[in-house]
Amino acid sequence: MQVNETLNDGLKRGYTITVTAAELDAKVVEKLEEARPGVEMKGFRKGKVPMALLRKQFGPRLMGEAMQDSIDGALRDHLDSTGDRPAAQPEMKMSNADWKEGDDVVVEVSYEALPDVPDTDFSAIKLEKMVVKADDSAVEEALTNLAESPQAQTFEKKNGLSKDGYQVVIDFVGKIDGEAFDGGSAEDYPLVLGSNSFIPGFEEQLLKTKAGEEKAVTVNFPEDYQAEHLAGKEAVFDVTVKEVREPVTPEMNDELAKKFGAEDLEALKGQIRDRLEAEYQGASRAVAKRKLLDELDTAVDFELPPSLVDAEAGQIAHQLWHEENPDVQGHDHPEINPTEEHITLAKRRVKLGLLLADIGQKAEIKVTDQEMTQAIMNQARQYPGQERQFFEFVQQNAQFRQQLQAPLFEDKVVDHILEKADVTEKEVSKDDLQKAVEAMESED
Repeated sequence: MQVNETLNDGLKRGYTITVTAAELDAKVVEKLEEARPGVEMKGFRKGKVPMALLRKQFGPRLMGEAMQDSIDGALRDHLDSTGDRPAAQPEMKMSNADWKEGDDVVVEVSYEALPDVPDTDFSAIKLEKMVVKADDSAVEEALTNLAESPQAQTFEKKNGLSKDGYQVVIDFVGKIDGEAFDGGSAEDYPLVLGSNSFIPGFEEQLLKTKAGEEKAVTVNFPEDYQAEHLAGKEAVFDVTVKEVREPVTPEMNDELAKKFGAEDLEALKGQIRDRLEAEYQGASRAVAKRKLLDELDTAVDFELPPSLVDAEAGQIAHQLWHEENPDVQGHDHPEINPTEEHITLAKRRVKLGLLLADIGQKAEIKVTDQEMTQAIMNQARQYPGQERQFFEFVQQNAQFRQQLQAPLFEDKVVDHILEKADVTEKEVSKDDLQKAVEAMESED
């Protein structure tokens, strides 16, 4: 078997692999000998079938397997000896397409090799990490928001006209073409105006109404309404307003704190402070991670596989096009060609992806089974009532598991680098952190 280099240009590699007819024949005989003990054929004892008969019956099929095994083995040995890591599945094609048994097999192999990634001196990376403390004013602001939230808000009966945010207690009967329809009636229904919990246009027509008032409310059911027999139809609701109630913000005290699962007001404040600081830490880490990636992008340089850059640029262009054209769900659209901006972003992503993968491999960083299980559970919560089906989907879909694992691995590599980098902490205000987050997001 011979392997001859035909191309060595940057990361592009090309080789011809020649498997001689004698090598193929030996491989077929080897496979026949392996199979012979279990072969039964009329007129012969099990395992005693002559080689000539075995070759006649099984030879053509085993020849294909022998060719594939020989070529795969040659390529594997070649990659082991050179240390090359193909960026994608190598392209392979037979150069003698008119091959017949007794001929040598010549295969052309081409691929792009992954580059050698230079080591990085993490201690030379200098970063500033923003630290925000949850002060009393932030806690009080959060308490006020809780008190004004739907979970805490109460309503008191009021004489006068309803307004946006008020609650009206109503009886109503819905009719289409003068006939009441199922599910279109209720009594003593508390409706908060402006909550958008009813059909579009319904709540607006009850603004500036008062207790005792009767009103005909005309609306059109949306075309995509879940009840098909109502979708797109005009309905008239005969509404009686029985009460108008004004929203009242409750006093923040121990009793209200218990509604949010805390023992008392001080315990609730402690929970809020912890939650706020966890949010600040998450935002601060995101900003620090972006700065770290910017530093790595500038500090490290190596050749990138063009195929990976092209694929990433195409994916970026395609995704952005769909974001700008949300009405197009499928792929029936004009050809989308990446711009220079897309290519620049693709180069950054490919470079950082290869760099972080190399750092993680050298540091022997792994995503544990426990971490994967937790990530799967977090995803499953987005599908209430369908958790079992989701877990089954994950078990059967290796690509989706890889999508879950990739960000976990990246974050662990980033943490590894941050531990070794020169990171100083700087206490800043919540507004300063927010501005940094907004600046980061504007660059995406």
